[in-house]
Order: sequence, then structure tokens, then C-alpha cells
Amino acid sequence: MTDDSRDFHKPVKRPAETFDRLFAAEDPAEVSRVAHSTAHALVARVRAEPDDAVVERLIAFTGEHGIDDVAELWSRSPAKSLPGALWRLYLLQLMIHDDPHSAALLYERGRHALDSVDSVVAGAPAPAGPAELVALINTILRGLFQGDFAVALERDAAFCRVEAAGSTHLADDYESTEPDRSSGFTTRALRLSTYAGDLAACAALWRREALN
Repeated sequence: MTDDSRDFHKPVKRPAETFDRLFAAEDPAEVSRVAHSTAHALVARVRAEPDDAVVERLIAFTGEHGIDDVAELWSRSPAKSLPGALWRLYLLQLMIHDDPHSAALLYERGRHALDSVDSVVAGAPAPAGPAELVALINTILRGLFQGDFAVALERDAAFCRVEAAGSTHLADDYESTEPDRSSGFTTRALRLSTYAGDLAACAALWRREALN
């Protein structure tokens, strides 16, 4: 966790390694309560009055400033919860904004490797370059507030599966020549696959009005 004295109004943009970071919680019960209440308040407020300008500012915020503020509230939430889902979505947004070229490389490798409809569900063009992936993740986030929330979660889950497949194939490429780099891609593939399952489960819970 970052130091309490930091300026909350000017959060520091984190590098792509934020994707793999865990944040500690001094009071788990209180953090959980605040995390759930803020997540539900945010989603309910914006979806009740989905003003385009408000939604665009919300989407742009993490791309410009990082995820420090939401991380401290949502990062310790259960995977199959509303704050847990939002945490994963914003992590993915930051990952793409921070290094769109690597994200595009993984996506293209995964798109060719997977024998599934995941790339179609995710919605990126083929081929998908860095700019297209930035646009894709922003479009998916808009869907959280202005469209079908479950569909947005399913699109992000599909995106994670494509990226995970790309990470696995790059890990195979480097296994014999750069084992440390290969291990890094393997770790990322596992995390992305886990996130895909979490987000798909959250979509199913949302459809049953049980995503708390």
C-alpha cells in the first residue's frame, strides 16, 4: 500500500507491473464495507443517469492518473463481487494504456492461436494494433455504465482469454532461450485466465441480480 501521506488528488500513474501487485489492508472488514458501498454507489449513480460527459470523464480518469485511489478500496475484494470485478476491469485498462504495443502483440498471438469465438466476443478488429486495443477497452468500460453490464463483463473475459493464449505462446517461444522471460509470460497467462473466469462468473451473477 502506498504511504498515507501521498496526495490523493494527484495519484501517481503506475507501470504495467501494477497488474501483478497486491495491496495490503489494515482493517479488512472496514475496507470491504467501503469497497462494496463505493462500487455499488458508482455503478448505480452513473447507470441511473448515464450522461455521456460523466461517463467519458470516468473512463479517462484511470488512463490519465492510474488506479491508486480505487486500488486501495477494491483490490482486496472477493473476485466474484462488484468491487472485485471493477478492480479487474480497471487493472486491464491500465495494463493496455500503459503498454498498448505489448497488449496488441499478445492479442494478435492469442487470436491466431485460439480456436474459439473469444476474439469476436471481445470485439477488437483483426488485426488489432495498439490504438485499436485502447479503443476496445474504453468501449467495454462504457458498456458497464451505458449498456448491458453483463455483456461488458463477458467481453472483458473473452479479451482476457485471448491475451492469456498470446502470453502462453510467447512463453513457449522464450522457454529455451530466455527462461526468466518465459516464466513472466506464463505467470501473466495464468493471471489473465483466472481473471477471465472471475469476470465470466461475475457476468452470470449480474444476470441473476446476485453480484454484490
